[in-house]
Amino acid sequence: MTSPQLTQNNPIQTDLTLRISNLNVYYGESHILRNVDMSIPSGQMVCLIGRNGVGKTTLLKTIMGLLKPRTGEIFFADKPITKLTPDRRAKMGIGYVPQGREIIPRVSVKDNLLLGLEARPQGRKGNESIPEEIFDLFPVLKTMLSRMGGDLSGGQQQQLAIARALMGKPRLLVLDEPTEGIQPSIILEIEAAVQRIIKATGISVLLVEQHLHFVRQADRYYAMQKGGIVASGNTEDLSQEVIQQFLAV
Repeated sequence: MTSPQLTQNNPIQTDLTLRISNLNVYYGESHILRNVDMSIPSGQMVCLIGRNGVGKTTLLKTIMGLLKPRTGEIFFADKPITKLTPDRRAKMGIGYVPQGREIIPRVSVKDNLLLGLEARPQGRKGNESIPEEIFDLFPVLKTMLSRMGGDLSGGQQQQLAIARALMGKPRLLVLDEPTEGIQPSIILEIEAAVQRIIKATGISVLLVEQHLHFVRQADRYYAMQKGGIVASGNTEDLSQEVIQQFLAV
């Protein structure tokens, strides 16, 4: 099957939370990301799709500053961030929930959440509390504040990881496969929470996902193959051909 052609049928977005230009990333001499261009409009959800091993997580790690590109630029709110450290990017307003969640297992749910305050520009101050809005999004966490993070189910840990990222009040939320290995009922709860977050706060979301129902809730999609972007467009126009090529197991 030939790759779908890059779709550019939308007007140019001038209000962008994130813009990536001609990004090339290597592991040693292995060329992983190839001339990646991407933009995320303010207040929208953009989904990055593609089969395993095509470079999706590498792109997210590069956005967060965990990997350095050999060439290319990353702009956040029109400011160049390509050379900034991960903590600087977090304090600028980029929240990250990595694949595998990375919550701290032997720390309580409450303390896991409070760690998210470190991402705020002023850092963590005194005896700050957890905003009630967090529990509105994820009610189960309020009943488990004293439990160890490692004692939660996979779905509950994912909710905790997203809530912790939101504690930093990000302008962009980056989610790497948030529904991986989670039971269907919790997937729907996470989907609904992400939609409420966007509507309530106006933040942008970059989502890497394989779950078709979640993908279709995004405003736009980018499809990645062999480290490059090979198709993009509105998710309402997502064709069966693209679904079969980039989402089918």
